[in-house]
Amino acid sequence: MTGRKSYAIAALILLAIEMMIALFVTETFVRGYMGDVLAVMLVYAVLRAVTPLGAIAAASISLVIALAIEIAQALNLLGALGLSDNTFARVVLGGSFDWLDIAAYMAGALIVLAVELLRGKRL
Repeated sequence: MTGRKSYAIAALILLAIEMMIALFVTETFVRGYMGDVLAVMLVYAVLRAVTPLGAIAAASISLVIALAIEIAQALNLLGALGLSDNTFARVVLGGSFDWLDIAAYMAGALIVLAVELLRGKRL
């Protein structure tokens, strides 16, 4: 299996897990923080599947995207855009800023890099 194909498969698996969490899990830790860890991993897998980016670049971009979303939450971007009641926007962008989300995003980025190292990949 080619490298990009394995990342695409990983992205699909992570997307399915994220959807199951969103639809069926009400427990705060799993839904909130584990979902955030997995979200960064999902973005990373997508980037590795569709771009020639290396591990560090893809992990960094994934983290920046997650942090941008968290900043948007801190600035109440959904409210400013009149999307506070839009369920899809709230699922994608979240509703409230939380410092622990940032820690979860960082954990997700570190996990993907650790997995790459364990797989014998160069960073």
